[in-house]
Amino acid sequence: MNRCDVCGNSYDKAFTIEQQGRRGTFDSFECAIHAFAPSCDHCGCRIIGHGAESDGRMFCCAHCAQASGESGMVDRTEGDRA
Repeated sequence: MNRCDVCGNSYDKAFTIEQQGRRGTFDSFECAIHAFAPSCDHCGCRIIGHGAESDGRMFCCAHCAQASGESGMVDRTEGDRA
């Protein structure tokens, strides 16, 4: 059985992810997200969707980008409608 790189659990259905030269073995998507997903530069949450990127900074949503001084990013939330 393979051992999860994040939690150390030995699991017969563990899987391996490889991304840009990084490689990890995990027992769940939760652990894989913890290890591989980028964090929002504003609120710190893990970005598991597309997110938004500006000048090398990653954001989980347009609100966080705007709160960090990025302009021009909008999403479809009520507060961002003109």
